[in-house]
Amino acid sequence: MSTTRWGQNNAMAQGTVQVTHTGTSRWRRRTGEYASLAAALEAAADGDVLTIAPGTYRENLVVQRAVTLRGPEGSPGSVRIAPLDGVPLIVRASAMVQDLHVEGQDAAAPALLVEEGTPELTDLRIVTRSAAGVEVRGGARPTVRRCTVDNPAGVGIAVLDGAGGVFEECEVVAAGQAGVAVRGGAHPRLERCRVHHASGNGLTATGENSALEAVGCEIYEVRGSGLQITQRATAHLTDCNVHRTTGDGVTLDTDAVLTLADCRIHEIPENAVDLRSRSVLTLTRTTVRQFGRNGLSVWDPGTRVDANQCEIFDSTGDYPAVWVSDGATAVLDSCRVHDVPDALFVLDRGSRADVVDSDLSQVRNTAVSVSDGATAQLDDCRIREAATGAWFRDHGSGGTLNSCTLDGVQTGVIVTKGADPTIERCTVDSPSEAGFYVSAGGRGTFLNCRVRGSTGYGFHVIDGCRTVLRRCRTERCARGGYEFADPAPDDGSGTGPVMDDCTSDESGSLRQPTAHEAAVETVRQSAGLLGSVPGQRAEQEPPTGAAEPEEPQKPVRTSKDVLGELDALVGLESVKREVRALTDMIEVGRRRQRAGLKAASVKRHLVFTGSPGTGKTTVARLYGEILASLDVLDKGHLVEVSRVDLVGEHIGSTAIRTQEAFERARDGVLFIDEAYALSPEDAGRDFGKEAIDTLVKLMEDHRDAVVVIVAGYTTEMQRFLSVNPGVASRFSRTITFGDYGPEELLRIVGQQADEHEYQLAQGTSEALLKYFTAIPKGPAFGNGRTARQTFEAMVERHASRVARLGDPSTDDLTLLYAEDLPDLP
Repeated sequence: MSTTRWGQNNAMAQGTVQVTHTGTSRWRRRTGEYASLAAALEAAADGDVLTIAPGTYRENLVVQRAVTLRGPEGSPGSVRIAPLDGVPLIVRASAMVQDLHVEGQDAAAPALLVEEGTPELTDLRIVTRSAAGVEVRGGARPTVRRCTVDNPAGVGIAVLDGAGGVFEECEVVAAGQAGVAVRGGAHPRLERCRVHHASGNGLTATGENSALEAVGCEIYEVRGSGLQITQRATAHLTDCNVHRTTGDGVTLDTDAVLTLADCRIHEIPENAVDLRSRSVLTLTRTTVRQFGRNGLSVWDPGTRVDANQCEIFDSTGDYPAVWVSDGATAVLDSCRVHDVPDALFVLDRGSRADVVDSDLSQVRNTAVSVSDGATAQLDDCRIREAATGAWFRDHGSGGTLNSCTLDGVQTGVIVTKGADPTIERCTVDSPSEAGFYVSAGGRGTFLNCRVRGSTGYGFHVIDGCRTVLRRCRTERCARGGYEFADPAPDDGSGTGPVMDDCTSDESGSLRQPTAHEAAVETVRQSAGLLGSVPGQRAEQEPPTGAAEPEEPQKPVRTSKDVLGELDALVGLESVKREVRALTDMIEVGRRRQRAGLKAASVKRHLVFTGSPGTGKTTVARLYGEILASLDVLDKGHLVEVSRVDLVGEHIGSTAIRTQEAFERARDGVLFIDEAYALSPEDAGRDFGKEAIDTLVKLMEDHRDAVVVIVAGYTTEMQRFLSVNPGVASRFSRTITFGDYGPEELLRIVGQQADEHEYQLAQGTSEALLKYFTAIPKGPAFGNGRTARQTFEAMVERHASRVARLGDPSTDDLTLLYAEDLPDLP
């Protein structure tokens, strides 16, 4: 079939239809020129070519035959199909449509509707503000090439109700909702397409039998998820790029199935991939980076991720790279996870992670954390440069580490609170604290494990934990190969560690330790989690050359001077006796040591209980100064913290905050006010438990570097001490601070008056006694704080009274009268 080109002789070849639009000129049927596009389409037969002259056509076109409908060659975009309402272009046949500019004016109708056939749509530009830019439905299977869709009011491309088709090199430049939406059993394929600046999700597929395939596509700058698959839909993406979203990168929900191969997901402020409700994700050779929350977030029973040869790295937030919870499963095979706060967290009974031949490195906190009854299995994995290699946190949590290496970690494996993993043929190289650490009722079986070059211990088991060690080996461990400290009372649950055929380079073989001895003596103090612990300085010749002068030490008061200040405090007689008893024990112990006698061990960590305003912080400060005067602490300074200073908002941040507070208190006293707030009654997954666990470990690892005092109401502090089996054993003594009586509160006001050069007039003391006797002693009562606030209120009322005097005397300026007392609260 031949066509007549625009500008040539108007004689028409048979089977050719040409439509011209010249404004006011007459339409000449004898030359094949028709008065409207609709008339030309009506006259055309299958195989005919309709070439449209440049111009704007206010017609609704319906293509029902296999014709070719196109604009003039060399003038793309010169033909505008722009009716005032309705659908501008409907295709119901295997036609060819190309080089048209289609504009929709009807908010309720798509700009281009494809309902039947296998049409080819090429180089179209769709501009509209309607429900959909392009809508494909029913049995239609179009091939759409190099088309652009601009629809800031609705969906860019909608493929519905069993339709399909191929979209090649198309671009959605704006969408008020999803860029591409697939539902109702539709199944399109996208090749080398770009979807961006969508106000909804980039690509979305919903509903059973709905399927989406994308190859070489890019989804970015969307105000939602880059890709959303839900309600039994499936999708397969190859060599695609998802980035710069405001929501998750990829979202799967309710039995969704997705395969990602050779894809890249990055610059995501939320989860890079989030899947729930029995969804299944398979990733191959895919990279996930620069995510604000989790790289992979996997929830709910039946939900599963299988990742092979993938890389997850460069987190921008404080969340674990891989999060598996509520009974979900994750499998990582030959993967790399690095430069993240935490690598893998597995939580909740039924949750499981299987990690094979993978690298977890440059992890700021914990590489693998297993808690709340979850399970993790690691085979032939490498963990490098992490604060903690693996932490099995609590009862029911377990799994296996098999043939793994841990290098450059602070602690290789931690087992606490009833967790019971199996660690087999694993090697920990150069830990800065311990190779393996078990406390607070943790168990664990260690088979053929090795620790080399530890700055601390090789195996450190405390609290009488029933841990099994068989055929284990330690080499060059600075503090000792095996340490079994602080055995817990035998409650029938066990009698401490069980050892079989374990060796150390310090001793050829080790026997089973008794309840009151360690397997290997401590060699020296470790560098610890936060830095070196000052040890005994060796006497040596000063180095030659210029040396920087040492910073002068500030003068330290003697213990007698500090105890004098303690005695001067109002009330607190039982507290003073307790502190003096501790001081005497420490002082006599030092004298016995100088005499070559054994000194009783004094645990210096304390619990202060009582109401607010009873002097707990003041006594803690003086206690630190006393310990410094006795050379028990180098500085004796006080660092006061509370829950807000220790507990972070995100997984992993709590351990960091707690460690930082502990480091600030090094060589002094860490005072934790209202410590019971770390273990609320409805704790659930409260991060306060992590602060307590971290604190207990730090107190053990740095027992000589920091004194910890926890304070709070009496009843609440009893709950705090019971939350962790290792907590109560760390605090040797509880000191109770009683409420002040009226006479003591009066003395505090008198001290405040003397300090600020005021005097109590005659009768004011009696009025104050009556005031403090009558004042409510409820939760708002602040003891010493209430006394100070009362004095401040009296000074304010005094000022208001004296300001009205013309020439006040010295007595007027200094005397406080009963009338200056504030009203009772």
